[in-house]
Amino acid sequence: MKKLLLMACLCAVSIVQAQDYKTINVDGTNRQYLEYVPKDLGEKRPLIIALHGNGGHGSYHKGQMKVESVADTAKFVTVFPNGIDRTWDIGGDKDLNFMQALIDEMYRKYKIDRNRVYLTGWSMGGMFTYYAMMKAADTYAAYAPMSGYHFWGGKAESSRPVPILHIHGKDDDVVTVGNLQTELNKWINRNKCNKTAKTTKKYRNASNVNLHIWDKGSDGVEVRYLEIEGMKHAIWNTGFKSIEEIWNFCSRYSLNNEYPEETAPKVTLTSPRPYTTHTVFAPATAVSFPDISLSAEAEDCNGSISKVDFFDGETKIGSCTSEPYECVLTSPQAGKHIIRVIATDNDGETGESSVTIYLNAPESSYRFHDDFTGEEGCLPAGWTTYDGSDMRTGYLEGLSQGARVFQFTGNPHDFDRGLYFRNMTGASRAGYAQYAPDNSVASLRLHPGQYTLTYKICNWNRPQHNSPVDIIVEDRSGQTVVSQKFTPTVNIGNRAHLPFSGTEEQTLTFNIAKDDYYVLTFYADDQEWGDGVIGELTLTAVEYDMSGIDEIRTPDEDCINAVYTLQGIRSDDSQSKGIFIRNRKKYILK
Repeated sequence: MKKLLLMACLCAVSIVQAQDYKTINVDGTNRQYLEYVPKDLGEKRPLIIALHGNGGHGSYHKGQMKVESVADTAKFVTVFPNGIDRTWDIGGDKDLNFMQALIDEMYRKYKIDRNRVYLTGWSMGGMFTYYAMMKAADTYAAYAPMSGYHFWGGKAESSRPVPILHIHGKDDDVVTVGNLQTELNKWINRNKCNKTAKTTKKYRNASNVNLHIWDKGSDGVEVRYLEIEGMKHAIWNTGFKSIEEIWNFCSRYSLNNEYPEETAPKVTLTSPRPYTTHTVFAPATAVSFPDISLSAEAEDCNGSISKVDFFDGETKIGSCTSEPYECVLTSPQAGKHIIRVIATDNDGETGESSVTIYLNAPESSYRFHDDFTGEEGCLPAGWTTYDGSDMRTGYLEGLSQGARVFQFTGNPHDFDRGLYFRNMTGASRAGYAQYAPDNSVASLRLHPGQYTLTYKICNWNRPQHNSPVDIIVEDRSGQTVVSQKFTPTVNIGNRAHLPFSGTEEQTLTFNIAKDDYYVLTFYADDQEWGDGVIGELTLTAVEYDMSGIDEIRTPDEDCINAVYTLQGIRSDDSQSKGIFIRNRKKYILK
């Protein structure tokens, strides 16, 4: 029954992609795996073994984990094994032996440090991780299961106390969190950790992430639970990557409590978030950006932190000698900023991390679709999507379904890349793509004046009839500035390799009366599987300042019926007052 449950409910099967798989014979069976090895690795470096979910494979899991940037800096090897029949043996020795053979192989090839081998797995891979805690506690220095545990009940029996970082979506509807705390409590008791957790809400400035720590266990081990509200059965990579937390946690542990070359302090910028972007439309003399709050976390495994210094590029902007490590970048100028933080410990050793932020002051136009150039399957920074079930906030990578960026290869095609969004349920306003809402890493500030929004939008999979899209500009309080309904005339056909042409550029003209922050929203049709693909999107400031109105009168009926309404004015409301735009002339409705 347990096996049937696993086969029925765990992650969906995905197609094996061509990758450079290695083969190793274990107990008479050829087993496959992928490896990622940074350049200039050196010897005695750590190893992470990362296990896919049921029905998965190493190449897909490698794409989901995104270990490269962390591994390149920290210098560790990562192995992504393939399970037989895409599953894992959580009742016998078959895969325990496979993992041991991989460790031996990585030692033969790269002279990895056997005392710093770490095991992580997602979904059924997380279940195997818990199984290995019981059966191979002396093989792995620390464990990081994700979205998987023995939800029918397991035993916390191990040959030694084991450090655990568990990552799980609170709304997981495949491996639910209903019994998770019960299982964690078993390991908290086995490790003799504090029974009361230390909880950090909005961990690393992520509004839906809570970190619970049961510390002071035997041999200094901890049990940690990274709880992600609103996330279902997925790997967390929003704002910060799961692999960052996995590495930061696991690298604190070694089987022999020795840490060669790991005496330098570790420091992480917790604010600003990666890819933070502020875009301000204003006359050159009126452009200003908000002050940027900086904060960091730092620790030293063999001493204490003496100071933490903050830099904007090479310019030092602040220093702290005690927690909290915080400072402010005041009056920042337009351009690309590399925010760096350097921690110095009591031995004079240093550790560093950085994030890049962008402060844009367009002379006239800003092309939002230029940000669609990340990896195919990404959700660009600054965008939030919702399809009635899954809410996503960019920057995200490795998305294989749902709202994401497509790359189009058909001949011809009207644009190279486009952002797909959809309404799965048909409920009102249940499917959208939104730029610069409060929960994103982007802001869009508009000075009073006249603007045009030009766009190209297709439908993705509406073979019977095309479905309309509502385009809305509003302030962050939800007050509508202007709205327009557009029905695409082109349907791509549910395949990125199909040709499509004839997409016409549309224009929405509007006025901004108040210097404020604004949000662009594209709503899919209020019907099941209504959708849209944004191929091009450009905002242009036609002119600033509302004082030079060239024509003041009550507009004629034709003008009133135009869809260019401001401040939520309806064309059938004769009592409303406001400004209409038509043919680049401005009219006050009295």
